[in-house]
Amino acid sequence: MIEAKQLGERLRTARQRRGLSQQAVADSLNVPRTGVTNMESGSRSVSTLELTKLAEIYAVPLAIFLSPDEQPVTEDLSTLLHSAIPEMTHTADGDAEIKRILNLCAEGTVLKEMLGQSCEPTIPEYATHMKNVGDAIQQGETVAKEERRRLGLGNAPLLDIAEFTNDQGIWTAATQLPDSLSGLFVSHPTVGLVILVNRKHWAVRRRFSYSHEYAHTLFDRHEIISTTRRENSIQLKESRANAFAAAFLMPADGVAEQLALICKGLPSRRASSIFDVATNSKVDAEVRAKPGSQEITYHDAASLARHFGVSYEATVWRLKSLNHISKRESASLIHQTDLGRKYIELLGVKATSDMHTTGSETVQELRGRLLRLTIEAFRQEEISRGRLIEIAGKLEIEGNDLLELAEAARGD
Repeated sequence: MIEAKQLGERLRTARQRRGLSQQAVADSLNVPRTGVTNMESGSRSVSTLELTKLAEIYAVPLAIFLSPDEQPVTEDLSTLLHSAIPEMTHTADGDAEIKRILNLCAEGTVLKEMLGQSCEPTIPEYATHMKNVGDAIQQGETVAKEERRRLGLGNAPLLDIAEFTNDQGIWTAATQLPDSLSGLFVSHPTVGLVILVNRKHWAVRRRFSYSHEYAHTLFDRHEIISTTRRENSIQLKESRANAFAAAFLMPADGVAEQLALICKGLPSRRASSIFDVATNSKVDAEVRAKPGSQEITYHDAASLARHFGVSYEATVWRLKSLNHISKRESASLIHQTDLGRKYIELLGVKATSDMHTTGSETVQELRGRLLRLTIEAFRQEEISRGRLIEIAGKLEIEGNDLLELAEAARGD
């Protein structure tokens, strides 16, 4: 916590920028006006609950009042959201849901600040200038390969992308978004890094959206809000994020390995030379594949889609980008999309709904992280019983139940 006098100065600055009188703030806090005067002079202590309410009144990050480092007053995130997503004003339920999720993220960010937690993995930043679509695609694919190397993922499929992004220290959830949005990335001091995807979309599409938004955390962290929608798909940053997502979910070497396992993807004729130890010379030979045996069919593409947990269409385009199939062959495979989906369903899953979905992508994972932070903050006496019960309400948990768990952790 910062010194009382420094805190008072920040409280006064935040109030004045908001254009509020001390009496108005006192009424909101339900304290005498002299209480606010003493807070701002540094002669009265300010509880965590009061700081939280003041941050809400002044529409600033709570971290401004907690960190000893000088922090600028940041523009209200709610205002920025409505500017970036004008559809929110027409969907009251969606508006409330997005704000609820971001409020949970803000609570978690505050608790982490209180606990001084800095043990979560540091996410690299790869912000680079792009000249054209070719640059965007190359950057996306190169960074996807580097991230797989950095994280030790190898060529294996990434089964739970939501859990993965959460493990990187990014608040992640599938929630109610306007139909026009497939994903949303937020980078703001009040909430940290947040990825939201449209829970109404198919599981395979959500997986791609998670990877796409993860690309924005790597490339576009300087932007407070980044929306992914059809209307901005031609932007270079969106092309880069799409290229990243495809390469991250379907690594080139991993695709080649899977094709090799089914004896596909090889040239119809291969020259081969072996060493003959008896004559101390080489023997040349030509290996010819059976005519038509190297053709990649719709069920081959469907098998790859199932293996990597992506859509049939995304698999076809990835095969095309890796030059495993021609433009003509890709068009033919796309024409057989319905067959591909039926084949995936024969493998025991629905091609559009539950491929590689484990359930942790929902808000439950976010709530779980916030629950752990709340109990730990209470255990370390960083928050009061009243503050804990307030957070319990936001988590839709019975306050006394959470208090019992927290007191047990503290040993009370």
